[in-house]
Amino acid sequence: MSPILRSFLAVTHLILATQALCSDIDILAGQHIVYSFPSSSQPPDELVKLTRAGLVGGVILFGENVDANTTATAMATLKAAYRSSPAPALLKRKTGRDDVHFFVTTDQEGGKVRRIKTGEPKLSAKQIGASADPAAAGARAGAGAAASLKEYACNANLAPVLDVYRNASDFTDYFERSFGNTSRMVVRAAVPFIKSQQGDRVAACGKHFPGLGAASHDANTDEQPVSLGLSLSEIRDVDEGPYVAAIKAGLEMVMASWAVYPAMDTHPAGLSEKWIKGELRGRLGFKGVTITDALEAGALRAYGDAGERAVLAAKAGMDILLASGRNVTQGEVIRKAVVKALREGALNGEEFDAATGRIASTRCGIVV
Repeated sequence: MSPILRSFLAVTHLILATQALCSDIDILAGQHIVYSFPSSSQPPDELVKLTRAGLVGGVILFGENVDANTTATAMATLKAAYRSSPAPALLKRKTGRDDVHFFVTTDQEGGKVRRIKTGEPKLSAKQIGASADPAAAGARAGAGAAASLKEYACNANLAPVLDVYRNASDFTDYFERSFGNTSRMVVRAAVPFIKSQQGDRVAACGKHFPGLGAASHDANTDEQPVSLGLSLSEIRDVDEGPYVAAIKAGLEMVMASWAVYPAMDTHPAGLSEKWIKGELRGRLGFKGVTITDALEAGALRAYGDAGERAVLAAKAGMDILLASGRNVTQGEVIRKAVVKALREGALNGEEFDAATGRIASTRCGIVV
């Protein structure tokens, strides 16, 4: 037997053995997690192997993962691995959804915050919102984002930002990530962005619910705990206004903030049933997919390791858990924690299944 054939058979045996060890619950938990990987556009062999086993439902790309010559091909490798895995058939059996696509996302907001540096939208949200025709500019930005993302084999965008900033040079405004300092200004640009992008089958994500626009310049949840002492009436009248309009327009996904809003709860919004199940789903009627912000964020330092945080987020009503620490191990820690919580009854099985259905529905509608 030739060395090449021997190597091929060994890899095949490893893949089949891994698949055999994966239960339905392992595979379904993997569909709730977005993995990340370091250094280059090439996903490590470990991630490809896990994807072939059905344990990975999607990935997030950062700047170091974007290369004009290789990223699309690398993502095609992951998508092929996913299609050959047990996951699509299991999702069809569990949710009735056929042709559930592999999820590839990134942050292509516009201006300074865009992972595809050569791609659209070149204008920042603030520039779009301040243009002579914000609706037209927003629509162009959404179409441009979709075209750029599809060129790199992405089918979802963690944008647009729906935060309503309060003061110039505060956290959201400093990087020009907000369309404006009133709900109306945000809505008139963000809704056309969403409609245009999703019209090209690239899922949009409104963030950061219920709103980070009142955060001061140094109040960065990626780095530290943040508390926003707004009244509930102000949050509902100002910060939630864009979500009401975006949900009505068919927004596919919402990312929750890691800030604490004492008017409703003492826990970060993304770990709060009151904010997610009560306010977002109950009061605002959102029926799409919820996704966490980065689970390694400094704002969560009091909530245990990545696995513990993920379980708390899932309990609160978060469907997709974002393992964005640029390593495959983080995603695996989260997946195993979710599986353990489901098996021990710490997570509600019916709620988990409902979340799986929402994820499958969204992933059916996006471009391959």
